[in-house]
Amino acid sequence: MAANFALFFAFYILTPLLPLYLSEHFGATKDVIGLVLSGYTATTLLFRPFSGYFVDSFPRKTVLMVCFMAFSIFFAGYLAASTLLLFTVVRTLHGGPFGALTVANSTVAIDVLPSSRRTEGIGYYGLSNNLAMALAPTVGIFIYRWTHSFELLFWIALIVATGGMVVDATVKIPTKELVCNKSKLSLDRFFLLRGWLLGANMVAFGFCFGVLSNYLAIYSQEVMGITSGTGTYFMLCSIGLILSRLQGAKSLRRGRLTHHAAQGMVISLVGYVLFILLPNAVGYYASALLIGLGNGHMWPAFQNMTICVAKSNQRGTANSTILISWDIGMGLGILLGGVVAEHASYAAAFWMVAAVNALGVLTFFLSTRRFFKERNLDASVY
Repeated sequence: MAANFALFFAFYILTPLLPLYLSEHFGATKDVIGLVLSGYTATTLLFRPFSGYFVDSFPRKTVLMVCFMAFSIFFAGYLAASTLLLFTVVRTLHGGPFGALTVANSTVAIDVLPSSRRTEGIGYYGLSNNLAMALAPTVGIFIYRWTHSFELLFWIALIVATGGMVVDATVKIPTKELVCNKSKLSLDRFFLLRGWLLGANMVAFGFCFGVLSNYLAIYSQEVMGITSGTGTYFMLCSIGLILSRLQGAKSLRRGRLTHHAAQGMVISLVGYVLFILLPNAVGYYASALLIGLGNGHMWPAFQNMTICVAKSNQRGTANSTILISWDIGMGLGILLGGVVAEHASYAAAFWMVAAVNALGVLTFFLSTRRFFKERNLDASVY
């Protein structure tokens, strides 16, 4: 959990500020910013399927440490990138080790959890990256407003990522039999076909958070006139995530995954709609709490459901599948959010977010819930 928090903290401390950095430092336009930032996600997607394969096929501790080292080193590249082209190259390549690392770390977490506590444990493990998603932007924005130094933020990300790697080096995992790969490789070794609809549903929610996390700072400043509230927004989001664990721990412990997911999705939808319908301080901050609470319910439920439709020797693939889906959504959100903002407005981009989130909720209630129950391999959850 500590290492997972570190890797996501290092990533998200930069996320809401990179559009400002590209705009101020390199003079990039809105659509160029979306294109540059989406390159990270594109590379992550290319590495995710192979990451699940390697995590299931080679010693997981070795794969984990190699990925963490590469992920940490790339932050130094941001410090060295002196042109927009160099920054784009570094940012795009950085997505590779990030994609592999998140799969490796979450799979190792499942290995060290006792089977009787796995469902609940994954929920708490997921809290670590959810909290990082909420806290890191708050810290990053505070530091930037205090120092106006992007270089300092890059150094902090590098140091935190290195600290996470040191923590992971102390983890002891049980020895497991590696997957025999003598059989012909198939698509199911890289993407869990049994969980395809769960993944497709997750794309919608990743899309929404992609737009929110990358364009919130600019939207709140240009449209709502809130120049110093972005940090508070993500802090309230983190409070919502914490409350989701207090409220939902019993539900996860009982294995009520579909109920947990449904509750989270509906709460998030209310948050996104409130955000766009009430462009004032009340709607702004209330939406942060609701979106945090909803994502805190939704994410561990979907991760558990994907693992429950996979065989025991496909846990790495199951983890990569749900993360691939989230990243596809994030990438599409970053790219299309920038395009819509450039050719229409940021308000139009966030109306698009509300519509996509509503589509994801409808898909779950009409199809995904039944899809999971038909393929579930764990009788203790439903």
